[in-house]
Amino acid sequence: MQLEKKRILVTVKAYPNPSKKYRETVCCAGIDLTTNKLIRLYPIPFRDLDDEQKFKKYSVIEVACTKAGDDHRPESYKVDSNTIRVMDYWKTKNEWQKRKSVVLQTLSESMCAVYDEARANKKSLALIKPCEVSFEIQKTKSKNQKVRKECYAQITFFDKAKEAIELIPYDFYYHFKCSGPANCPGHKLPIIDWEMGQCYRRWRKMYPDEKTLLAKIEERWLNKMCSETKDTYFYVGNMKRFPKNFMVLGVFYPPKNLQRTLF
Repeated sequence: MQLEKKRILVTVKAYPNPSKKYRETVCCAGIDLTTNKLIRLYPIPFRDLDDEQKFKKYSVIEVACTKAGDDHRPESYKVDSNTIRVMDYWKTKNEWQKRKSVVLQTLSESMCAVYDEARANKKSLALIKPCEVSFEIQKTKSKNQKVRKECYAQITFFDKAKEAIELIPYDFYYHFKCSGPANCPGHKLPIIDWEMGQCYRRWRKMYPDEKTLLAKIEERWLNKMCSETKDTYFYVGNMKRFPKNFMVLGVFYPPKNLQRTLF
């Protein structure tokens, strides 16, 4: 297996997922700064990484990886997590424009077009522009707790001690239409952003009333990220086993008046 070093702007970190094969992994995605194309990095045992290797979204990392042989999706690369090096971090205060100049190079025509490309050439990652966005919260369906426990029971001497990642008891969805095609039927996609799960866990202490907590999450992911003052885009991706099932992996929401703000 020949590894190649890549420099990636990380734009997506999904909520940690227990795995029989890898125990616990985080699926990350970003932009290859050499090709300006979206790339998926997997598996990343994020909570087992050394502190200096742990990266935020919009960190630039250097990592050795190779095209995944067991994953037909063209954007999927397997990584050697031991080689991860955090090189830089693009903050929002003065670097929104820097982020935007790279991120928008990956923009797809629409979510409708992404589905067509997924059927035609197995496209599995994209950046799309939504409109008419709304938000939905549902109680999560019962998950197989036995399988989750079995995944964490496999922890070895080489793994860092950690508790099983908490299962968030709600599923969150965006409803939206494509910005462009007049005949878009509308889309409903689940949101699996790590930040959302972390906010639920952290804010629960601040807002013990469940209705208030869920209202705060909707306020952030709808009223803030998708407000009229934001130039909002969704990172979307599908599942290896279910290529027709796309999810919102994260939100990119620079201010609309970015140019006037910075210059």
